[in-house]
Amino acid sequence: MYQFNFQPVFDSIDLLLNGAWLTVRLSLMAMAAGLVVSVLGAVGKTSGIRALRVLIDIYVEVIRNTPFLIQIFFIYFGLPAVGLSMSPDSAALLALVINVGAYGTEIIRSGIESIPRGQIEAGRALGLSPVQIFRHVVIRPALRNVYPSLTSQFIYLMLTSSVVSVISANDLASAGADLNARTFASFEIYLVLTIMYFLLALGFSTAFGMIRRVFFDYPAGR
Repeated sequence: MYQFNFQPVFDSIDLLLNGAWLTVRLSLMAMAAGLVVSVLGAVGKTSGIRALRVLIDIYVEVIRNTPFLIQIFFIYFGLPAVGLSMSPDSAALLALVINVGAYGTEIIRSGIESIPRGQIEAGRALGLSPVQIFRHVVIRPALRNVYPSLTSQFIYLMLTSSVVSVISANDLASAGADLNARTFASFEIYLVLTIMYFLLALGFSTAFGMIRRVFFDYPAGR
């Protein structure tokens, strides 16, 4: 009979908490930067500049049709061959931003294209500047329309960040692997990691729900 022993996990809980904190930091930074990339990419894809649309299409298709693991390896192991070396954490952040930016571009593009042209024309008729039209008439309603899909992608990003442990980034998955190599308490360690990732996903989901209530739950006619 297997004897459960969680003591090695409790003895090294600081290691796991530090890894969880890095996972949260990486995820938040990647979400913020990825949102910027996504908005810029979506605007470029809906613009009238054909060359820009083609470049963004290539970026989106390459990222969406290659494994995230290969993208990390290319950034961390491939780029140094051309003189671009990075720390594991920096390479992990860049890979996460590039990855979520490609998926987010398509999500936000669909939101922008869902805005009726009549609303944009109405904004022009009211004398709004192009920046005001983009901010109030286009991007905010677009983000509201795609908010559930976008935040689901962000939570998936946080869970996907566990892959960065393969380049020795000190995230939660890496901390668990290090602890497992020392104690061989595999069942206990990965059970605790499963619970921690679940709690992180639940926390992000709750936070995104609060953000939606604050910024996007307004009357449709407002």
